[in-house]
Amino acid sequence: MHAIRELEDRFSLNVYPKRPLVIVKGEGARVWDDQGRVYIDCVSGNGVANIGHANPAVIEAITRQAQELITCPGIFYNPVRARLLEKLVEIAPDTISRTFLCNSGAESIEAAIKFARYTTGKTEILCATRGFHGRTLGALSATHHPKHKKGFGPLVPGFRHVPFNRFDELVAHTTKETAAVLLEIVQGEGGVHVGHPEYFQQVQELCRQRDILLIIDEVQTGFCRTGKMFACEHFDLQPDILCVAKAIAGGLPMGAVLCSERIQLPVGAHGSTFGGNPLVCAAAHAAIDFMVTHKLDQQAAEKGQYLVDRLHQQDFPIVREIRHLGLMIGIELRTRVKPYILKLLDAGVLALPAGRTVLRLLPPLTISYPELDIVVEALVKVLKGNEGNLNPNNTRKHESRE
Repeated sequence: MHAIRELEDRFSLNVYPKRPLVIVKGEGARVWDDQGRVYIDCVSGNGVANIGHANPAVIEAITRQAQELITCPGIFYNPVRARLLEKLVEIAPDTISRTFLCNSGAESIEAAIKFARYTTGKTEILCATRGFHGRTLGALSATHHPKHKKGFGPLVPGFRHVPFNRFDELVAHTTKETAAVLLEIVQGEGGVHVGHPEYFQQVQELCRQRDILLIIDEVQTGFCRTGKMFACEHFDLQPDILCVAKAIAGGLPMGAVLCSERIQLPVGAHGSTFGGNPLVCAAAHAAIDFMVTHKLDQQAAEKGQYLVDRLHQQDFPIVREIRHLGLMIGIELRTRVKPYILKLLDAGVLALPAGRTVLRLLPPLTISYPELDIVVEALVKVLKGNEGNLNPNNTRKHESRE
């Protein structure tokens, strides 16, 4: 393990807050390190592995496609890409009729900004405080927290941030130059804060009245994570642009910008060398089919409620609040979260921070109920200060449970 860590530390640009763990294998909701230790993965590649690690359907799809054709630029037609474009429109909100394929969530946000400015002829984008939309220059300009922006200025002009869930503030900051409102349904990086139904309805109506585009960032919430295929379905939203990525292709890098008929661009206005290549399109097709066939939206809703209900049965003096939508869960502590994430790692559960005090859980939606029980047990012991009683490799004793 030490040799691998030293090698990566020596040759990589040191931009990630590394944890002392070398992951070499994954299956379902579990990952293994190079010492053979098993962990329940509530990180899921930062919300990527919704259908679980090493999903057989995706493995079969990319193996088959790799033997036929891996790359094909957008200047040529391709049957795998065409079928995926059709499928994405089929599962999206009713307003969506066309799709641009790219490689990541940040790229989808960048494209959405360009599309909004070109379509409307206006330049201003209204975003929310605590919002996070990516780290490329345009996406970073839409992101709120100053810590992500330090040292990278000047950023792209034309972005304004207003308090989330405060419609009065949004109205007050709208001008004749407002091209679009860009919002997350659940602010994941911002602390797992869920938007209010009335807020979203008011924002949608405002956009319709004032010829403003509504852009919804579902990079993390999309593809069944919140208990719906897309989180905007919880609030009956019909966005003009829907930005997705992360879980779309079962673990392969892919993003997409789903657009309404309002978005029209001329040939050559945008593009992506790797966007929509046949390999990732095959993976995405298999991943989405798996989500639909196995009703992962319903599983996420039921499993998320099960986990939260079990946590609410406990008395955690250190916990301020538990927030969730589906299997997107934030546990806000009364203290800094990092020490507890490291204790959970020692206990055999991988988790994420969401700001300084929020512990975030994004397990694969295929996680079993016995595995959820293991997560609850670890959280109870760690958050109550009894982690010394934990066996980090105790998964076997739960496997007989249904």
